[in-house]
Amino acid sequence: MSKNREPATVAAVDAAALEQEALAAVAAASTPAELTALRTRYLGRKSELKQALRNVRDRETGMTLNAVRERLEDAFARREADLDRSELDRALSSDGFDVTLPGEELPVGQLHPTTQVRRIVEDTFLGLGYEIRDDREVETVEYNFDKLAFPPTHSSRSPRDTFFLADDVVLRTETSPSQIHHLEAREPPVYMVSIGRVYRRDAITPTRFPIFHQFEGLAVDRGITLADLKGTLLHVMRALFGDDRRVRFRTHYFPFTEPSIEPDVSCGVCGGTGCRTCKFTGWIELGGAGMVDPRVFENVGVDPEEWSGFAFGCGPERAAQLRFGISEIRPLWSTDLRVLRQF
Repeated sequence: MSKNREPATVAAVDAAALEQEALAAVAAASTPAELTALRTRYLGRKSELKQALRNVRDRETGMTLNAVRERLEDAFARREADLDRSELDRALSSDGFDVTLPGEELPVGQLHPTTQVRRIVEDTFLGLGYEIRDDREVETVEYNFDKLAFPPTHSSRSPRDTFFLADDVVLRTETSPSQIHHLEAREPPVYMVSIGRVYRRDAITPTRFPIFHQFEGLAVDRGITLADLKGTLLHVMRALFGDDRRVRFRTHYFPFTEPSIEPDVSCGVCGGTGCRTCKFTGWIELGGAGMVDPRVFENVGVDPEEWSGFAFGCGPERAAQLRFGISEIRPLWSTDLRVLRQF
């Protein structure tokens, strides 16, 4: 019986001695490298403890050796944390790094000037109770021209002015078709704004580009007058340009409005004194507007005797040009980030 118990007793005594030796070595380790070497010596695959665990033949010895292993692993972990903390304290004290100082400011992106104008427009009209609508850019001739009461001989129907994808399919020349879609889907009263890209075969000039954005508004209700239209446009222009910019309205002609007007804003580049951007007039046209022509109402089944309304369309790029005092519209379509960083 005594011979059977002897290996377990010897192993336990050896384990206790090994534990004391290892704990003393761990406490004396002064660097992470020393601690790593000691971990390999006492807990590595070829260590005395791991070899003893592989040769265990009875439960009591195995429990004793595993308890020693767990206590050593815990000791190594605590010592490693102490050494890491000491190393951090030493580095902070020697480097003189002030952790309370603000970090380096990382560069961030910013909104395109056209997007800034678009959000101002959206916020302004949402505040007035309008609905924002997004619509398709590829349109039929019926919705782009016919239902908007464009006469058959109107110049905008020519391929010289409009991008035709087929005989009866075009890239929309304005966001006005959204008004037709909206009136066909909703009963008056209607208050909506559509914002999106439009396409025209325009020559590139300081104020024109073949691709641009447009925000188009429509209000249909009982008793709406031209004074309501002017008041709405003045409210939007003050939100875009402030109270200091001058605004004027000129009579004009559009197929789908009668009477029609054009709003002009004083040039922000020259302050209204005249320059190349405003063609030396001191004013820049912002868009077109007017009272909805009764024929448009009839095309969508709305009784013009009961309902009246106004419509308007303005260009966000030109509004951005006026808002930020940009001499040309072309940089707004540039991929040069130096242009965008100015705004």
